[in-house]
This record gives sequence, C-alpha cells and structure tokens, in this order.
Amino acid sequence: MIHPRPSPIAAALYTLRDMEVDVIVMHGPAGCCFRTGRLLEDEGIRVITTAMGENDYIFGAAQKLTDAIIEADEKFHPKNIGVVGTCASMIIGENMHDAARDAGVGANIIVVESHAGYADGDNTAGAILALNAAKESGIIDDEEVERQTVMLEKATELEKSRGMAKGEYIQPDYGDNKVKIAKIILDALENGKKVSIVLNAKKETSYLFADIMKIPWSKYYPDNTPVFIGNLDENIGLPYIKHHAIVVNESVDKKMDYITGGLDEYPVTGDKALEILKDLESDLVIVLGVPHAVDVSQLDTTTIALTDGPRLVKPLRDMGFTYVVTELDAHSKTLGAKGIVASEFAETLRGLLES
Repeated sequence: MIHPRPSPIAAALYTLRDMEVDVIVMHGPAGCCFRTGRLLEDEGIRVITTAMGENDYIFGAAQKLTDAIIEADEKFHPKNIGVVGTCASMIIGENMHDAARDAGVGANIIVVESHAGYADGDNTAGAILALNAAKESGIIDDEEVERQTVMLEKATELEKSRGMAKGEYIQPDYGDNKVKIAKIILDALENGKKVSIVLNAKKETSYLFADIMKIPWSKYYPDNTPVFIGNLDENIGLPYIKHHAIVVNESVDKKMDYITGGLDEYPVTGDKALEILKDLESDLVIVLGVPHAVDVSQLDTTTIALTDGPRLVKPLRDMGFTYVVTELDAHSKTLGAKGIVASEFAETLRGLLES
C-alpha cells in the first residue's frame, strides 16, 4: 500500500530555489503545487502560473507559457527564470523549450520537464531533472550535477529501506512526550553521563533542528557539555546551502566537535556520524533531522530521534531508537528563515532548564 508521496514537481521547485532562480513559471493549472509555490514566495522567489484550463488540455497552451515568461521578464527583470512542467502540460506534450525560445527574453531560462507520475513514484526524479536542466543552461557544472544526483538517489534508497516509502501503510504517530524525553536528557547531563547530539538535517530544516544546539549547554553544564556532531561543512554544496551551514555554525552554543559532511549530504552523513558515535561510546545519543540515516541498531546505548514526520515514528522505533520525538512542519517553518527557528522540543528543554 503506497502512501501519498512528495511530488517530483515540488522537488523540481525546491531544487530551482537552491540554485537561486529569481522567478518560476509553472506551466499548468493555477492550483498545481499551490502550497509549495506560496511557501517559496517566503524565500523571495516569484512563483507564477500559466493557469491552464479545460480548453488548454485539448488545444494546448504554449502561447500562454510564452506570454507568462514575457510578462515575468518585464515585471521582475530576473537573471534566471525556471519553467516547470506539471502533469497537465506534460501529458498533452507541450513543447516548453520552443515556448521559452519564442519569448525572446534576455533572462536565462531553465526548462524542467517534470510531472508527478513517474513509474517509480520518487519525488527525487523532479530534483534530478532540474539539475540536468540547470546544467544545460550553464548554471551548474557536470561535477556538481553528478554529486547531487548520487545524494538524491541515496536519499530515495534511504526512504525505501528505512523511511516512509517502504510500501506498507504506516499509521501517523506523534511520538513520545516532549517533557518526559527532555527530563531524560537533563537527568543524564546532571548525573555526568556522556551525551552526544547529532545534527543530520536536510538543508534549510537545519535552522529548526539545530535549535537544540543553540541552548547554552556550556553555561548549564560547563563540566559536562554535550558532544556536537553535525553535517555542517561550509565548503560543500551550492552557495545557498553553504550559507545555511555558515549561519548554523555561527549560531550554536559551541563549535562542532565533529563535521560529517554537507547539508545536502544527509543520506550518507549518517554513516560517518555512526562511526564517530561508536568511538565515543556515549551514554545517550540524540539524532536530529533525518535520524533514520543513522543505524542506531549498531549502538549499545539509549537513543532519541527527533523527526518532522509522524509516519517516520514507527520506522524509527523499528530501527531501534529508544525514543522518538516529532517536530511538525519543519519545512514550512524554515522556508525563508534567515537564522535558527525555535523548535517545540528545544523550547521544552529551555523551560525545564530555566524553571
């Protein structure tokens, strides 16, 4: 039984965002990926649509696309315009490349022929299409496309093996009580136990999951500060992603004790974090963001996962996490954020520390 999954169209939109396009034109109905488009407006990206209707599904809407590109160019004066296909435009075989050329604008146009009906159902297909389209437009080079494609394929493998895309129906579960789990963490620190906090977050969601690392642990526990491990390499990824790593590194309580890789390498940085954790032999391990990338079944210790997916709670428990805490709406809370965003779980910890 297959769950509704994130759309390849949305993945294409987010990938264009990572490449800092100025305007995105969606060639499809006005309601297609409405929420994603609205959220991207918070990032400063102008998202418009050709608003295809019933007649367009029969007779085509190439002229609508050309007109939308011309209007976007005149109104916003963008350097880069992304044109993203939808199920409607792709099913009828719209030639978006010709429509883009007919617009004759000076902006660089990245045409992504995406839809939501790929046979394997993987949303990462849309991201890979966007990467290849950007390469054709000269935005990124072959090496970066290859690196990110590998990461996206590994992300898909991770979700299918340990996450929400395993094929079975998973009942939403909102995890363990935040106060209870917060007390477990504080009790461990007060009793001199070694606590390791692993940030294994995806891109901008690091602004929320790293909030726990912003707590002044060195003030409250100067002789027993938690070990910080994070995928916060400031030299890996597109400039947009590198900037997130820089901001998080500058915002947390102390310098990372260990760096596992970049913010777009979350499918594989969990493996490096695991090797570090094996050597540390911590009494308590907390994994934030994409916790299922860390195979805690290989650790003989108490483990806590912090995830944004209610349907990930059961898989995380099946993996061996002792406790699972959910932090809802991480994507919507962090889109457009310029720094650390308060998380409910970190706020719970702060409340107990200050009481």
